[in-house]
Amino acid sequence: MAKKSIIARDLKRQKMHAKYSQKRAELKELGDTEGLSKLPRNSSPTRLKNRCAETGRPRGFMRTFGLSRVAFRKHASKGEIPGVTKASW
Repeated sequence: MAKKSIIARDLKRQKMHAKYSQKRAELKELGDTEGLSKLPRNSSPTRLKNRCAETGRPRGFMRTFGLSRVAFRKHASKGEIPGVTKASW
């Protein structure tokens, strides 16, 4: 599990991105690079990191489910994810 401080920092970035996304889009449309540079750095979409909703793990993230590979495997083997079955041939 990721440290609580890292998860909290990422959540703060998500909130800031949501807050400034409209203003950022308007400034981009106008071509105002100076105005864009005055926005907070953490409001940039490139600062966001995909993390597991359950554990906060940044690596092995599966976008479709919003989980890391470890959490996905745990839930899939318990049968908690609909439509996912273990492969057998």
